[in-house]
Order: sequence, then structure tokens, then C-alpha cells
Amino acid sequence: MLTAEQIRAARAALRWERSDLADRSGVSVPSIKRLEGMVGPLLATRMGTLDAIRRAFEAAGVTFLAAGEASVGGGPGVRLDAVGGEAAEA
Repeated sequence: MLTAEQIRAARAALRWERSDLADRSGVSVPSIKRLEGMVGPLLATRMGTLDAIRRAFEAAGVTFLAAGEASVGGGPGVRLDAVGGEAAEA
């Protein structure tokens, strides 16, 4: 499950504006702004919306980490895998 913090962090890692994420995911800028304004897991959001956002980020080289996945006791996070490609072009 994605969190609002992961969406903000992934967008920042790629240096994307909300409009960049909207173009790549097909999710409107107002919807992205609303999601990013929430706190924690995005449980009450349509799964299709979150799937589109996840796919856009993953295509650009972002890996989403579950709580404890990167280190014991660590919370959910993101990692930028690509050095080149879309991540560098953004």
C-alpha cells in the first residue's frame, strides 16, 4: 500500500512537478495534490488511481519499500534505481 509520504518522496527524487506525474500516470493534478496532502497509507483511495501512480513511478526507476524492508524498524520508503533514462530527463 502506498503512502502519501512515498508519493511525495518519489516525486521529489525524480524532480517531477505534479503535472509531470499527472502526464505520466493519467491521474489529475488535483487528485495528486489531494493524495499528497494526506498522511500515511492511502487506504480510502481507488486502487486504480494508486496503481497508475505506482506504474508511472516504477517505469521511471522508483522502487517502493515496505516498512522494515530496507532496514529493521525502518518505515515505508522509496529508492531511485535508475541513474539514466526518464529519471535523468525529468
